[in-house]
Amino acid sequence: MAAEDYLTDEEQAEALKKWLSENWLWMAAGVALALLALAGWQRYQVYNKDRSTTAAQLLEQLSTAQDDEAKSGALLKQLNDDYSNTPYADQAHLLLAQHAAQAGKFDQATSELRSVMANAHDEPLRIIARIRLARVLIQQQKADDALQLLDVSKAGAFATQMHEVRGDALYSKGDRNGARSEYQAALDSAKGETTTDTSLLQLKADELSGDVATAQIAPATK
Repeated sequence: MAAEDYLTDEEQAEALKKWLSENWLWMAAGVALALLALAGWQRYQVYNKDRSTTAAQLLEQLSTAQDDEAKSGALLKQLNDDYSNTPYADQAHLLLAQHAAQAGKFDQATSELRSVMANAHDEPLRIIARIRLARVLIQQQKADDALQLLDVSKAGAFATQMHEVRGDALYSKGDRNGARSEYQAALDSAKGETTTDTSLLQLKADELSGDVATAQIAPATK
C-alpha cells in the first residue's frame, strides 16, 4: 500500500490543500498555456479558411477570364505568388491546360501539365495532370510518350481512367488487342464505383470485341 492509503480523510484533504498551495502557480501556468494554444489553433483554422475562400474566388475568376490574357495572367500570378502552397494554384494550371488543349495549343497545355506534375503538393493532382498530359500526347500522335507516363501500379484511385487512356494510346498505335485488354481492365476496375460513367468505355471495349460493328473509338475527354 502507498503511504497515502494510511491517512484519514481529514489528513488526505490537508495534504491536498498543501500540495495545491505549493503548486498552484504551475497549474495556472499550464492552464494559461493550454488556453493560448487553443486560441492560436482556432486563429490558424480561421486564417486557413479565409485563405482557401480567397484562393477559390481567384480560381473562379480565372475560369471566366480566359479570353482576357492580361487578367488571366495577373490572376495566375497572384495564385502562384500568394497561394502556391494550396491546391488552388495547381488547379489553376490544370484549368489553363484544359483551355489550351481545347484551343489546340498543345505545347502550352503540355507545359502547364508538366508544371503540375513536378510541383503540385497534392498527389491526386499530380496523377490527374499525368493522365491529362497523356491525352494531349495522344492528340499529338505521341502514343509511346503517353504510355510511358501511365504506370497503373501508381494510379491509386485513378486506375480506371489510366487504363482507359492506355487503351486510347494503344488503339492510336493500331494495337487493337492491347487496347481491348486495357478497356476491359478499366471496366473491371470501375466495378462497384458510383462516380464513373462507363458507357463510352463499354462501347470502346464492345467495338474491339466485334459486338458493336459501327461504334466509333474516340479518346476519352473526361
